[in-house]
Amino acid sequence: MEKGRVGALLPIGVFLVLYLGLGILFEYGMGITMGFYNIPIVVIFLIALLVACFQNRSLSFDDKLVIMGRGIGDKTIVTMILIFMAAGVFVGTVGRDSAESVAYLMLSVIPAEFSVAVLFVVSCFVSVSMGTSVGTITLITPIAVAVSAASGFSLPLCVASVMGGAMFGDNLSFISDTTIAACQGQGCEMKDKFRENFKIALPAAVVTLVIILALSLSTDLAGTVQHDYELLELIPYLIVLVGGIIGINVFVVLLLGIVSGSIIVVAEGAVAATDLLGNMGTGAAGMFETTMVAVLVSAICALIREYGGFTALLNGIKSLFKSRKGGQLGMGLLVGAMDIATANNTVAIVMANPIARDMAETYGISRRKTASILDTFSCVFQGVIPYGAQMLVAISACTELGFAVTAFQIIPFLFYPFLLLASSLVFIFLIPDKRGRGDAATDERPTAEEAAD
Repeated sequence: MEKGRVGALLPIGVFLVLYLGLGILFEYGMGITMGFYNIPIVVIFLIALLVACFQNRSLSFDDKLVIMGRGIGDKTIVTMILIFMAAGVFVGTVGRDSAESVAYLMLSVIPAEFSVAVLFVVSCFVSVSMGTSVGTITLITPIAVAVSAASGFSLPLCVASVMGGAMFGDNLSFISDTTIAACQGQGCEMKDKFRENFKIALPAAVVTLVIILALSLSTDLAGTVQHDYELLELIPYLIVLVGGIIGINVFVVLLLGIVSGSIIVVAEGAVAATDLLGNMGTGAAGMFETTMVAVLVSAICALIREYGGFTALLNGIKSLFKSRKGGQLGMGLLVGAMDIATANNTVAIVMANPIARDMAETYGISRRKTASILDTFSCVFQGVIPYGAQMLVAISACTELGFAVTAFQIIPFLFYPFLLLASSLVFIFLIPDKRGRGDAATDERPTAEEAAD
């Protein structure tokens, strides 16, 4: 077994201590309003990166730059950054009025008390179709903000409902990076992994919807939610929503939204043609912090992996679990720890895949089950960590529209990720794992401990 170095995980510890510590100090110790929101997260990540650069004196600084460059140049990171930029341009193009028009149309078609539930369901369908939680959040969060402002529902509840729906699709979509990474890494068919995942995700989604409806029906709406809206302004959002539902590539969807939005705002005279490019640039600039976090996290992750930090983490988890059920939980905690460290569920799955294959052979766990556990637990943790791309994108979208909200205001309303964790644990410990077709015989063999039982 390759030996790792626990000390290599120090940069992650430094980040967590500084970010959480300063946030608690500002918010509760000093009584600063929006204390967590006032913490410059990019600076905290830069400090963590500096700590990583001072580690491992056997490597020169130039060598470390090469390692960081490889991490930043990963396809997943590049794709994520491009989505950030395209989404920022889209928001800058269509502006706030379009999102408000969408909200008022929704509220005029359905009873106001069901609008938050609609946000969750729409986010589920869009994320399944598009295969990206980040793309879904960037597209639907402005609508959630407008719904909150128009109806009086809590903004954290509206945003959390969008995030929960986005993680539902991230976990189940056939074209999601996490699905592709888990299935390819474990050598199973996507349809088999989908069946395994769906029976876990559906109960969590149904209970989430029930909770949202219960909260919605018990909420006193602040006055009337009726408002005039311009149907023409709905076109960009309708294009991206329909495009997402039918499965068009997220970049194509955003491009169509940008082009249609540009034509409409200029034709209406809402924005002068000479100001349109400036608005696009402002929207893209609004994604600066989120983009820099993605870059810095990928650089830190690359160094930690090179120093042996992740190997130590993997070895520690593997040594803790002996039985088959414990092995499944160990896989979940493994990919969860990777996600906490990298803030990227796809990267977490890719890094966890090799040791998960070994664990599957040791514990007699099927390939489809292994792929399902990796994808599901990565989505659980990615859906709730305060510094993940999904959370940061949601907060950035709110900020761009003039509304301030923090991760720690949103987290208590993230019902779906927490219920997905509960559902996963039920299926691991209480519901027998049935053999599936297409699994190798060795994938289902019991461990020595279970044979003795």
